[in-house]
Amino acid sequence: MNITPFFRDLRSAYQAELDDLAFDSEGRDVLRQRLGEKRREIGFLVQMMELSPEMVAVIFHQGFRFAQPAVMEHLLTLESHEFPQWDTLADGVHLQPWARDLSDVVLRQPMGEWFLTVAAALEYMHTRPGSAPAAQDEDEKDGDEREGPSSEFPDDEAEDARIREEAGADWLAEQGFDRKD
Repeated sequence: MNITPFFRDLRSAYQAELDDLAFDSEGRDVLRQRLGEKRREIGFLVQMMELSPEMVAVIFHQGFRFAQPAVMEHLLTLESHEFPQWDTLADGVHLQPWARDLSDVVLRQPMGEWFLTVAAALEYMHTRPGSAPAAQDEDEKDGDEREGPSSEFPDDEAEDARIREEAGADWLAEQGFDRKD
């Protein structure tokens, strides 16, 4: 899988945003409290969705359940202007009940579907840390030469990733998208 630079860059920024929210100056874990505060500011935050999606996407942290990981794996290979409509992802991406209210506010915005797709992809990458490094091209590894089998996935995981990618391609073909083959 080749994750687009758009998602690779946002993944780092998303992780940094979560890290910034996680602990107070005394080292106490305050992530839940700070996310609650941010979620209450949704009316203001929607203004930032397009310019700083990673800063807003954190409000959906732990708000998605990924029923069809292959759909998300494929989504990560798309450029930001190629995203499918949000409702076509409904079978593969489920919102937690508390996140549905936030999504209603987001979806009323002109870029709401686009943003919700980005937020889901960022959370997917956060919960599946192995998905992003696999996308790096050889020239982007900064000279990191690996010998032997890829350390990215053990054999079983590599097979699972292949199956997920095929299932995602099948699902997208059913939705009317052309296959990359």
